[in-house]
Amino acid sequence: MIVDQFVDIAVKRGELVEADRVYVTNRLLDLLGWSEKRAVAVDVAADRLAMLDQLTELAVASGVISEALAEREIWQSKVMDLFVPRPSELNAEFWELYERSPREATDYFYEISKASDYIKTRSIAKNIEYRVETMYGELEMTINLSKPEKDPKQIALEKAVKTVAYPLCPLCLENEGYAGRVDFPARTNHRIVRLRVGDEGWGLQYSPYAYYDEHCIFLSAEHRPMVIERATFARLVEITAQFPDYFVGSNADLPIVGGSILSHDHYQGGRHTFAMAKAPVHNDFPTYSWGAFPDVTVEIVKWPMSVIRLRAASGTDIVAAADAILQKWKSYSDASVGILAYSNEERHNTVTPIASRCVVDGESLFELALVLRNNRRTAEHPEGLFHPHQELHHIKKENIGLIEVMGLAVLPPRLKPELEEVARYLLDQPNAMADYHKEWADRLKRDGGFDASSMTDFVQQEVGKVFEQVLTDAGVFKDTEDGIRAFDRFMKSMMETEEIENEDK
Repeated sequence: MIVDQFVDIAVKRGELVEADRVYVTNRLLDLLGWSEKRAVAVDVAADRLAMLDQLTELAVASGVISEALAEREIWQSKVMDLFVPRPSELNAEFWELYERSPREATDYFYEISKASDYIKTRSIAKNIEYRVETMYGELEMTINLSKPEKDPKQIALEKAVKTVAYPLCPLCLENEGYAGRVDFPARTNHRIVRLRVGDEGWGLQYSPYAYYDEHCIFLSAEHRPMVIERATFARLVEITAQFPDYFVGSNADLPIVGGSILSHDHYQGGRHTFAMAKAPVHNDFPTYSWGAFPDVTVEIVKWPMSVIRLRAASGTDIVAAADAILQKWKSYSDASVGILAYSNEERHNTVTPIASRCVVDGESLFELALVLRNNRRTAEHPEGLFHPHQELHHIKKENIGLIEVMGLAVLPPRLKPELEEVARYLLDQPNAMADYHKEWADRLKRDGGFDASSMTDFVQQEVGKVFEQVLTDAGVFKDTEDGIRAFDRFMKSMMETEEIENEDK
């Protein structure tokens, strides 16, 4: 009996107490559209999610839902919600565990998010992942195959649905427990841990389609636009104080260089060490001594983008130093390297900040990396001067957000079949290679260095080189003699300005 076996799994996992077995069984029967149990066989080797798929097919057969992807996801979310603690129960357990260890608390929440199928582990496993060694370290590459493609029926359903403004966006607290619609994701089994950051209410959740270890989101309880300001740095630093095992960073707050959801203030974090965090100090820069902040270490990172790394024992000091950099950068121009702070009244300069904890010589420190960004467009580069340039768009043309900034490429799913055609082209086999890959593929063919046995690895490595160039394009001060001199000018100008202002005070 599939229903009994499915409920048995939850009891054995400790998600359901025996006293609730009958209640949950009847709830599941109702979701299936059954008035009684039915003798449906199940593969003895089937795992929980395979059984969930079988139950979904039974719901379709019963006429409870259609074959539409959205209806199936909504139904599955409702089923798994039967085995997830209510928000109040989950929060109580989380904070009780937190008193013992933040790690125990996040482990608990992370495991529930996976077990409930909120984190789409099976879909994530479809992603193509590999690494590429470069002069800047080992870049991580992901061809994102986890999010299911919308079929024509799904697209038609979304077009036909009446516009609804609830929840306001996919990051609002109101998503918790929301059933979903054909044009909005199912969130019945979704849970958010409530926390305080400063004097504000915030939430912690995990990303359903994670790109790295324990990919999580910290979100404001208030639906408000993202802004990079002093308070942003203070919140990031405080979050790392609360969750020292996690990094946390914010997308920039301007179009082109910002994230996909700028309407809701939020940060991304997790337990993962990116290549940028492991990158060494850039040897071509001096060791800066900042008189205004003598207890803050200032380093320029050897990275294709322009990164200032701050370290300090005091959260207050590092926040003040970061704000001083931001304020100077927002109004800074250097036409010799294409940097203009404003076009008329449109601001172009902002930062992508990433906070974490580190240990240096046995001392626990706050670390805050500020990646300088500029979203200026030009006639030659209408998508953005410091954005992947046109010749790279065949591989990556989307915004370079927080995750890519740190060295993890999130590439579109179209590349899986397209790169297979590129490989056939390189081997002079019949192919249907897209025209926009031809210039790149012809250069690869001229350069050689591949054969049939190593073709997959060869193409992947070449895509990694393209991503390295993508990051280089996005860097405001290039890692060249001219760029290094220009970066040093900014640093000295910024430090001198801050010291003069402090003296005036």
